[in-house]
Amino acid sequence: MACHGLPLINGQSCDPYATVSLVGPSRNDQKKTKVKKKTSNPQFNEIFYFEVTRSSSYTRKSQFQVEEEDIEKLEIRIDLWNNGNLVQDIFLGEIKVPVNVLRNDSSHQAWYLLQPRDNGNKSSKTDDLGSLRLNICYTEDYVLPSEYYGPLKTLLLKSPDVQPISASAAYILGEICRDKNDAVLPLVRLLLHHDKLVPFATAVAELDLKDTQDANTIFRGNSLATRCLDEMMKIVGGHYLKVTLKPILDEICESSKSCEIDPIKLKEGDNVENNKENLRYYVDKLFSTIVKSSMSCPTVMCDTFYSLRQMATQRFPNDPHVQYSAVSSFVFLRFFAVAVVSPHTFHLRPHHPDPQTVRTLTLISKTIQTLGSWGSLSKSKSSFKETFMCEFFKMFQEEGYIIAVKKFLDEISSTETKESSGTSEPVHLKEGEMYKRAQGRTRIGKKNFKKRWFCLTSRELTYHKQPEFIERKDAIYTIPVKNILAVEKLEESSFNKKNMFQVIHMEKPLYVQANNCVEANEWIDVLCRVSRCNQNRLSFYHPSAYLNGNWLCCLETSENALGCKPCTAGVPADIQIDIDEDRETERIYSLFTLSLLKLQKMEEACGTIAVYQGPQKEPDDYSNFVIEDSVTTFKTIQQIKSIIEKLDEPHEKYRKKRSSSAKYGSKLVLRTYSTEGLCGIPSFPTAIVWECIPPLSGILEH
Repeated sequence: MACHGLPLINGQSCDPYATVSLVGPSRNDQKKTKVKKKTSNPQFNEIFYFEVTRSSSYTRKSQFQVEEEDIEKLEIRIDLWNNGNLVQDIFLGEIKVPVNVLRNDSSHQAWYLLQPRDNGNKSSKTDDLGSLRLNICYTEDYVLPSEYYGPLKTLLLKSPDVQPISASAAYILGEICRDKNDAVLPLVRLLLHHDKLVPFATAVAELDLKDTQDANTIFRGNSLATRCLDEMMKIVGGHYLKVTLKPILDEICESSKSCEIDPIKLKEGDNVENNKENLRYYVDKLFSTIVKSSMSCPTVMCDTFYSLRQMATQRFPNDPHVQYSAVSSFVFLRFFAVAVVSPHTFHLRPHHPDPQTVRTLTLISKTIQTLGSWGSLSKSKSSFKETFMCEFFKMFQEEGYIIAVKKFLDEISSTETKESSGTSEPVHLKEGEMYKRAQGRTRIGKKNFKKRWFCLTSRELTYHKQPEFIERKDAIYTIPVKNILAVEKLEESSFNKKNMFQVIHMEKPLYVQANNCVEANEWIDVLCRVSRCNQNRLSFYHPSAYLNGNWLCCLETSENALGCKPCTAGVPADIQIDIDEDRETERIYSLFTLSLLKLQKMEEACGTIAVYQGPQKEPDDYSNFVIEDSVTTFKTIQQIKSIIEKLDEPHEKYRKKRSSSAKYGSKLVLRTYSTEGLCGIPSFPTAIVWECIPPLSGILEH
């Protein structure tokens, strides 16, 4: 919250900031406050959230060890530092609070005397270090058996289908919570687990768009929609960030190249031109990696970007660039740029970088996010306030960067895993002239190669004789994207022709020859990306053609024989989300319980507006709520209250039983047992057992 009486540095007030960490045997999550300038009594008022069971336990393919954490071994540590501004930061003092002391006090607020490091081995007196005011809120949820949560879960999962979306239980939860972040995390996890997040996020984003008047500010606010999508990208995009950014971030953090281009901040002996070259090298390398990474973008993110793009186009039909800015505002500004500047918070680096590296990452992040928005908006000028950044950005004001950004945004927002509704326009991806092998036989009985004009959209691959528009429908041949099973190179020996590839679909393979190897690779890449979400994609294929009654590669005689070589272009690296839905539903129940007063006010607002036809209250009583349909909202609130009341009974019964089971002076130990593989229950520890030490009768509560 605040500090008082911090020591002077060189006779002047310091530039303090705090690092806040949750430390244990297998974790050290660190977060950082903003720097306060020239003060010994800073007011921080910043909130940080830590989850005792780490978020990495929600992914099967995480590179981090997954285990339940013992809160008896966890502590909160806060270190105060003076910002050295590119020189070594100075340690000011620290405090440590064991988490186990908080279990009997859900809210703990106090002033703490800052302590020297290593228990005071240094000569500094504790009186000289100042004090820190801290407020800690600790919450534990007791998860009941699954059958208790059915009604609440069903009501929440119906939210994407409620019209209007503002009358849904999920939206109401975000409206009444004191801090939307409390509601977003369990809500996103639950909806993700049941494949309901994309329609819900689309519906709440559409609500945001109604209030957006300027296309240049699209999705720039901090609404329920943007927070849901931010949290979704953190959960499902971890692996994507790792394969895309981590190698380059490791290189940046482990090298000592100076990239400072601000003349005021240059060190003695630094050459600004050399620094510019260093910075440009890193920006180009990172940018190139990002725009070539669409195959690794998780399917859920692609589906969401597809929906955002379509809605933005409908909202601003006269703006040709809004379809790109709607996507770049998330993937560049809220995803890549944030991960670059804070790699440790995304588990891309083990620790907070040193000041010089932080400065380098900040400059790279600024440039990357501006490239993303500049390319998507086709701006002729950058939006930097600093003159030195404007000069540096001129190096990137080339058409090639705009084309690369748009191509990348096309690729990550051009496919849907579900059937297209047919109401939105398909996205044009690529077209050009190539040769295809004829599917039927000619009069003399031989198949030959014919020149055709190919066109690929997000829905279909078509080819015909001329690039001009053809009125005769039978002259255009179409392969729906959803029917593509694989796209692979074809061995030159098949037809003694170079630069060939095959599009394997529901019917016979389509054999195509490109004009050169670069063009062939481009077509293979874009076809793989647009079809990567197809459910029936092949794992094996034949690298050669089927000729004269057998496959040339493996000599199998059956035309339907299983492929003999693994497909090279696999499905994107989606993370399988393992979520204990009961735990998340319990958290949501707790949030509704804590916010009953606001829920009651929202109910009264609905009644005042439409139900009771009573006198209108002052607008301040309900102006903070979004109530589009008071009747539907009122009914949903009634359902929520009824479900919460029914859930209160087993919770109260459990609390009474638990309190009566504990003997005065006994010590209770929380033990968790994994039930992996049992009846399909996820590996997340689901059994909670309280044991009394010394044991009275074994298990007291189960």
